[in-house]
Amino acid sequence: MNLTFSKSLASNYTSKSQISRVLTENWVKVNLYCPNCGNKKINNFENNRPAADFFCKNCYEEFELKSKKGLLGNRIVDGAYNSLIKRIQSDNNPNFFFLSYNIMKMSVVNLLIIPKHYFIVDFIERRKPLSINAKRSGWVGCNIILNRIPKKGRIFIVKNAQIVKQETVMKMWKETIFLKSINQKSRNWLIDILNCLDKIPTQNFKLNDVYLFENDLKLKHPNNNFIKDKIRQQLQILRDKNIVEFTSRGNYKKVENYE
Repeated sequence: MNLTFSKSLASNYTSKSQISRVLTENWVKVNLYCPNCGNKKINNFENNRPAADFFCKNCYEEFELKSKKGLLGNRIVDGAYNSLIKRIQSDNNPNFFFLSYNIMKMSVVNLLIIPKHYFIVDFIERRKPLSINAKRSGWVGCNIILNRIPKKGRIFIVKNAQIVKQETVMKMWKETIFLKSINQKSRNWLIDILNCLDKIPTQNFKLNDVYLFENDLKLKHPNNNFIKDKIRQQLQILRDKNIVEFTSRGNYKKVENYE
């Protein structure tokens, strides 16, 4: 994997956004493998396809690329709010690549992938409608809030200009692929619990540590009157999927992430 862009490809463009699009999309096409099946390359769709930018000819996974110069940050600007919400709730929503690059070196700094089964409505921030004086008055855009996504769902392929081993990426991908087959409501609960675990600073934790998030979870799930029961149920699922280990009564351990 070569982290440097092929600058000559953008020689005929003057728009900064067009230059960025051409260079980053070409880099993905030339350098990236499919994190789902390991296919050595992914292909790009025809231009202006609304649903995705790339796909794997082997396993048919689809991917959309979002790129920006400088730091990746926690907020990624996306398009129309309603369109993204519909895509997240559909059966064919794409996985997302988020790429940041160094404009001086013209090279990739960070690239992470968020599997589609990690996307829920809570991670999308609705922006204010455009003013009446704007060309698209009333149009509502959105931001994707990366730090609301559990760490297990933020899989780095390149981190701080260092390439992560392909086998590590694929192990992390497969670790929680079980979420793909779970209905949206159940998936929301598991993702909420994963976010709670991320906020516990130690690898070993107690059931009571997770109970401390009871009020927060109640706000997110106001119709559930048995939050503690639900917490135990979700921890059982995560234990069965080897995300956490049960060490003794009321005590758990997070399974170490791959480095």
